[in-house]
Amino acid sequence: MDTRQLILDTANKIFTDHCDKKLLDAAETGEFASELWGQVTENGFDQLGSAGSGTELADMFAFVQQCGHHAVPLPLAETLLVNFWCGPQEGLSSFGELSGDRIDDVAWGRQAQRVVGIGVEGSTLTVVETPEVIGRGTNMAGEARDQVSVGSDATTVEATEDPYAMAALTRVNLLAGGLHRVLDLGLLFATERVQFGRTISKFQAIQHSLAIVAAEVAAAQRAADAAVDAIGTDRFVYEVAAGKARVGEAVGVVAEQVHQIHGAMGFTHEHSLHHYTRRVWAWRDEWGNEFYWQALLGNHLASLGADNSWDFIATRG
Repeated sequence: MDTRQLILDTANKIFTDHCDKKLLDAAETGEFASELWGQVTENGFDQLGSAGSGTELADMFAFVQQCGHHAVPLPLAETLLVNFWCGPQEGLSSFGELSGDRIDDVAWGRQAQRVVGIGVEGSTLTVVETPEVIGRGTNMAGEARDQVSVGSDATTVEATEDPYAMAALTRVNLLAGGLHRVLDLGLLFATERVQFGRTISKFQAIQHSLAIVAAEVAAAQRAADAAVDAIGTDRFVYEVAAGKARVGEAVGVVAEQVHQIHGAMGFTHEHSLHHYTRRVWAWRDEWGNEFYWQALLGNHLASLGADNSWDFIATRG
């Protein structure tokens, strides 16, 4: 068994055991999943992708997909990326968007021992080692999104890859994993729900909906893989742009279709579907929505001119 598969199998077992509806409901009330965080650190998952860990960035992003699949209520994508940028350290790290003397939308900033501010442009990161939370909030999924001040003791670090695109790539992979889970829930419900003496999976309309969802999930997965594969190349930002736009588009289709398959039951708080659909809706808009990345990619293609745009689209060179 290769290293990545071992990581994914172990993570899947831990998250399956811990990430139940009770934990997700508690996290949405502001309760930090400390026991799950202990399991994560005990198994070294918070060090994936960092120097000396023996793992690659591709392993890290594959793990992030697992986090999305299980709706893990911890800022693991943020911790991993900050450890990659600034060097690994014990404790939870996070990042948010730099806005003057504050950092906005910091995932679980209230629990973080280190926070990094990322600008929309440039490769310079602002590092706050003793973060002071000046505002608490949540996204539409109930995940903690806080505001942290940038003090006079903040330092800077230079990122080798575009940091805004790297942050967006965490959302691309969370979304790819989350969409897989929404598809799984749709398939499970369709094979269990009985109407008119047979499961609804036997009805052509349901089969058609599930086929659409499966195609969108497959496209999202491919887009996420292509963006990860482009790390370290001149195409990286544009592959992220294509990935974020394509996965974001898939969110709208997948969530709508699977909620329709579930009917009224899928809209109840008692059902677990909303934990995943609200997250993919929230992650879709974080670190650039489809319009932002489509505009960036479109402007680049326009700058290449008619004679060169097809080569850029059709090749990876």
